[in-house]
Amino acid sequence: MSTQTATPDAPPAPRRPGRRSAPPVRRRSRGITSRVMVNGVLAVVAVYTLMPLTWLLIASTKSYRDLFATNPFSLGDFQFLANLNALLDYNDGVFVRWLLNSLLYTVVASGLSTLISVACGYAFDKYAFRGRERWFGVVLVGVLIPSTVVQLPLYLMASELGLVNTYWAVLIPSLVNPFGVYLARVFSEGYVPGEVLEAARMDGAGEVRTFREVALPMLAPGFVTIFLFSFTANWNNFYGALMMLNDDRLYPVNLGLYMWNQNVYQQPELYPLVIIGSLVAVVPLIVAFLCLQRFWRSGLTAGAVK
Repeated sequence: MSTQTATPDAPPAPRRPGRRSAPPVRRRSRGITSRVMVNGVLAVVAVYTLMPLTWLLIASTKSYRDLFATNPFSLGDFQFLANLNALLDYNDGVFVRWLLNSLLYTVVASGLSTLISVACGYAFDKYAFRGRERWFGVVLVGVLIPSTVVQLPLYLMASELGLVNTYWAVLIPSLVNPFGVYLARVFSEGYVPGEVLEAARMDGAGEVRTFREVALPMLAPGFVTIFLFSFTANWNNFYGALMMLNDDRLYPVNLGLYMWNQNVYQQPELYPLVIIGSLVAVVPLIVAFLCLQRFWRSGLTAGAVK
């Protein structure tokens, strides 16, 4: 009787390593094309943004004759220091007063407005009270209303209170910032955990102290972000000052330059002063963004990483 020995199954023959498929040329070419298009669009936007500032910088170095006799982007006789001295000395240094007025309107109003907005946004986020969402909806409606629409009612109210043609007529309306309240609530939701507040209350801290010493330091990036938005809006607040002010000693710098520009046909010597004055008026905005950009970037990326 013959027995058949079972032979184990032979292992499958190893597969020969095949060649790696080359990456699709079409996809790579599409990626390169997309990058080129995006970089091209960004380059166009950068040129469009920097061209007026470049022209302003070049034109501020020219005399009145060179402004109209040379190419807009060609250098003439270097008259920057002479134009700057003429700007500071004109009409007993009224431009310096306008610049100080703008700093007063902007820094004071932006600081107080930001503090009020952060406190309101913190309250909307951390406290439960009757009609909270409805009141917050009213705030959002305020965001949708253009500031120019409310200038006439504000003027009428300021006239009834006797505040027209005073510093208060520009400062008080600037304290209200519905968009800042909205941003403050968003930052409060992302930066201030409720557990930390409960721990502070259990340690005996009151609500004001909890907000001042616990929540406000956590909201520092949001505070700076709202401050920069408010700073820019108040520095460029032209129409409100135009409605409220008649005395040129109270003008902000943008309104004063506008008034000079209206008289350049009667006084041609004002034209170089308007140009170099516009360049000087841009400097505080650039300085503010350069000094606070670290906090501003961290504030804008709040909530991007969980």
